[in-house]
Amino acid sequence: MLHIKKLDIFILKSFCLLFAGTFFICLFIFEMQFLWRYVDDLVGKGLTVDVLAQFFFYASLTLVPASLPLAVLLASLITFGNFGERFELIAMKAAGISLMQIMRPLVVLLVLVCCMSFYFQNVIGPKAQTKLWTLLISMRQKSPELDIPEKAFYDQIEGYNLYVESKDRETGMLYNVMIYNFANGFDNAQIIRADSGKLEMTEDKQHLYLHLYSGEQFENLQSQNMKQQNVPYRREAFSMKHALIEFNANFNMIDEGFMTNQSNSKDMALLQASIDSMTVLVDSLGALNFQNNVKTNFRIHQETQPKDSIKLLEANVSDYNVDSIINAMSPTERQRQLTTMLNSANNQQSDWNMKTLNISQTGYSLRRHMTAWHEKITLSLACLVFFFIGAPLGGIIRKGGLGMPVVISVLIFIFYYIVNNTGYKLARDGNWLAWEGMWLSTAILAPIGAYLTYKSNNDSVALNIDTYKEFFKRFLGMRAERNITRKEVIILDPDYQTLPHALQDLTDKVLAYTGKHNLRRPSNYMKFWMGGQQDIEIDFIYEQLETLIMDMANSRNNYLLLALNNYPVMSPHAHLRPFKKKWLNMVCGIVLPVGLFLFFRSWSFRVRLANDLAQVVKTNQEIITIINTRILTEN
Repeated sequence: MLHIKKLDIFILKSFCLLFAGTFFICLFIFEMQFLWRYVDDLVGKGLTVDVLAQFFFYASLTLVPASLPLAVLLASLITFGNFGERFELIAMKAAGISLMQIMRPLVVLLVLVCCMSFYFQNVIGPKAQTKLWTLLISMRQKSPELDIPEKAFYDQIEGYNLYVESKDRETGMLYNVMIYNFANGFDNAQIIRADSGKLEMTEDKQHLYLHLYSGEQFENLQSQNMKQQNVPYRREAFSMKHALIEFNANFNMIDEGFMTNQSNSKDMALLQASIDSMTVLVDSLGALNFQNNVKTNFRIHQETQPKDSIKLLEANVSDYNVDSIINAMSPTERQRQLTTMLNSANNQQSDWNMKTLNISQTGYSLRRHMTAWHEKITLSLACLVFFFIGAPLGGIIRKGGLGMPVVISVLIFIFYYIVNNTGYKLARDGNWLAWEGMWLSTAILAPIGAYLTYKSNNDSVALNIDTYKEFFKRFLGMRAERNITRKEVIILDPDYQTLPHALQDLTDKVLAYTGKHNLRRPSNYMKFWMGGQQDIEIDFIYEQLETLIMDMANSRNNYLLLALNNYPVMSPHAHLRPFKKKWLNMVCGIVLPVGLFLFFRSWSFRVRLANDLAQVVKTNQEIITIINTRILTEN
């Protein structure tokens, strides 16, 4: 009997709630991107609510497989980031549960998600794609909703161009109307100008009924004599004129049969059948073209040879002077031969262009079917690959919520999209094999996921972001400030009798060091890279300072605790050579760009150390004064 542990239920519950939320967010984002892409085909068409509902429903179904990988990545990052931020991941590992055991119930769940994604792409996706593109093409063919703007030409009625100076929206009357009718061609254009008018839609929504008042009509009369320069026209004045304009405003659904040859409307079985048939077709066309080419070349070669010369069939053109042969012909014969060869070359070029177009279109359709076949598998596996990237990354960064995980997931998904789209285009255009292009993103991201899972399972510090933060802080010379506050429980109070002497001794050592070493001046470049590595005196000063601060931090006196925060956080080795190995320092010194940068960096740390030592001396005197005047006198 299958036994589910409480820890597995807790992990599944934590992940599933986030996965459901992130999935609908990702689906909404992809749907808005899809809507923005085709918004021009929807706006201004007067589409009903049921048509728009169908459009968004089928669009959502087609976008489910694309939304699942991003949702898995984001949910796994947030889930394991929350575990790390709340120290739940550390508690699980402390209990002897490895990262793979923690991920095990989610792996089983994600395998089911991959199967669901494959089902959507193979069963639901083709049907949804057919319905969606049928709707989209029907929307594109629908006439726009009639809304004539003021003081602008309206060209949405086919064959007509309307201009309206102003209009009354309550009565529907149009004023200062100008109509250009190009339905019979530009040469037979009609121009109508009216003081007012009104447009009405017929009940069948197939025509526009136009009423015009007080205007004139101009019409060109096409001349039968093309050489005649003056073309007459007809002018007509009217007080009232009515016209019927064809304008189909109904939404008519087109036949779905145009999608039968499209790769996105087929499942894997139909795709494989189409691939096999197109492969046979391409091979047969290539063999047929080769045979026709051989026969055509032989026929042309025979026709161009003299009938009484059989040996010329085996002759080489370079053995003869072609110019002398052409010059020996009569002008009429030369013209006839050149015309014959030119016509033959043009015919052969047209034939080859047609054959090339036929083969290229069939090959392009074949590659589209092959990429669609592989995409159904790779897009499903992307859910599992993204989980093995997101889960260990979440445990490494240990940041939950929608801040850092969203940024990282977007960057990873952009990288995946670029790699996947590049591989798809290379496969579609025939530069790579179909399986090479479509599996490129999986081949790159799967090893990355395996590496991150291995490092996170072994608690490797190589991927701990705090390690890199500390490195850059040390490299840039950034340091924290002291924040010493009063302790709630103090076991041993400081010895205030001996503290002034210890502080004065530290001051004497600091003054002796600064008198011996002029830290504000740069050191010798050669001695800096070739000399010694350690500075024992400053190490002793640093250790003595930290010991005194640790002792005085047990004080109950607020003035003393406040003064302790004035001590700088010293970096005793920052002013020395950057590397422990002598040969590496010598190499840096020889490479001048790197050596000069590190040399001046060390000089800045020397100046900072001088300022720190001066601050230590000043703070020592302040604390000695506080001890003598406030602490010892009170006791």
